Amino acid sequence: MGEIRDFKSGKPGKPPPGEAMPRRLAAIVAGDIAGYSRLMQLDEEGTHNRVKRLERDLVEPTIAEHHGKLVKTTGDGFIAMFDSPVEAVRCSIVIQQNMIGRNAAIARDRWIEYRIGVNLGDVIIEADDIFGDGVNVASRLEGIAAPGEVFISGGIYEQIKHKMVCGYESLGDRKVKNITDPVRVYRVLPDAAAYQRTRRRREAILLTLLGLAIAIIAAGALWYMLAQSRGKLTDVARAPSVPTASPAAQQPAATAAPAQPPGQASSPIPGAAPAQQATPQAAPSTSPAVVSVPEPEMIALQGGSFSMGSNDDPSERPIRRVTVKSFAMGKYPVTVREWNACAAAKACDFTAGGKDDVPVTNVSWSDAKQYVAWLAERTGKAYRLPSEAEWEYAARGGTQSRYWWGDQMQSGNAGCKDCGGADGSEQPVKVGSFKPNPFGLYDMGGSVDQWVEDCWHRNYQGAPADGAVWSGGDCASHVIRSGSWKNDARYVRPANRDNYDTNVRYPTHGFRVALSP
Repeated sequence: MGEIRDFKSGKPGKPPPGEAMPRRLAAIVAGDIAGYSRLMQLDEEGTHNRVKRLERDLVEPTIAEHHGKLVKTTGDGFIAMFDSPVEAVRCSIVIQQNMIGRNAAIARDRWIEYRIGVNLGDVIIEADDIFGDGVNVASRLEGIAAPGEVFISGGIYEQIKHKMVCGYESLGDRKVKNITDPVRVYRVLPDAAAYQRTRRRREAILLTLLGLAIAIIAAGALWYMLAQSRGKLTDVARAPSVPTASPAAQQPAATAAPAQPPGQASSPIPGAAPAQQATPQAAPSTSPAVVSVPEPEMIALQGGSFSMGSNDDPSERPIRRVTVKSFAMGKYPVTVREWNACAAAKACDFTAGGKDDVPVTNVSWSDAKQYVAWLAERTGKAYRLPSEAEWEYAARGGTQSRYWWGDQMQSGNAGCKDCGGADGSEQPVKVGSFKPNPFGLYDMGGSVDQWVEDCWHRNYQGAPADGAVWSGGDCASHVIRSGSWKNDARYVRPANRDNYDTNVRYPTHGFRVALSP
């Protein structure tokens, strides 16, 4: 039977009498605000306005961007439904990561923190609500989650465990209220490195506890031995005097062995040669290993003016004239080899997989900043992320057409899923596999999404005209350019712009470096 929909609203409606309500399998996200009653007592009107603003500016658009549907808000929370478990969890992570940035400038006792639970289950659909154990379990998971965390059920975990750049910490089977069977629960960590850090902390705590236990046992044993020794001395003091033995009885039974020279061990076997003293070994060097710095190949660009933006998307308007100073741009996106030099120096948080000559991926904006800071320190050069204006200026290569090569897609110029040329649909290909633009830069469109320095703004109203970094705005998100091998051709336009959460890694995100003169 097809889904019943209300004639006016288009929402699922009630079926005719005698027919069953429509059901479907869905990923359900349940979120609520921890300590909501306390926040309302502190500032009822202010808290209400902040929550409504969060729903309007963060929760609703994030759910929509991840192809979900907001079913309802509950005053201090929300229920959302997704076709994809991956998108449901990804949406939850983005909401939680954005809340970190939003709370940063607020007093701790006024933080708004969501607890989020995600479950995969069968639900009953009505016009403006959903019901069933699929919803109930998500709500129970949300209830046991700590503020700022995402808890998922085992059903969700099985669907996403090999598809997301996350860490997962198993919390075992939990008995939750009004649910008959125990629920397998996992805590989601925003990236795999976070799981390793959590595991190391847990191991350190266990080792500390073990050390304390050993110390207590050793102290107890020492106390017992001392007590026994004191008891024996007391017994000797109390014993009756013994008659003095005859001189013959005082003779030693055997001649004592001569004392050994210092540093020489006595031989345990009569007649055997004394053991040779071991030659002292040199202490291992504690100086850090020297890590070579593979510097990205750079292209020097003369400054100039260009028309930035387009009318293809509201975020790219208004088109305006921008003047950029001279600078250098990476000839290619940063590669796995270049990134892993930073990881080997313990300056970047993870070691990237893949071939050395492909672009590094799964990089957050914060990761990219770590890399350029390390590169600048090790080389003494002013490496940095480019500004959004510098990136578009470099991507256009002196042109003002839809793409740098013209207004129509041409095979072999960019790596995207419908760009033609080399097969880049499953993963990014080797840097430089496509033609360079007129400035000699490769992969300025397609291959990997590329972070720039600027905070996100919804459009160019008020943007600087000198090519400088545009700060302010929503700095919980940063601008990302280029499109990737997974996107279609419209994303590889030089004017295309998007944004993503500052601290969240994503499989298609990479970057390239700029260099000030």
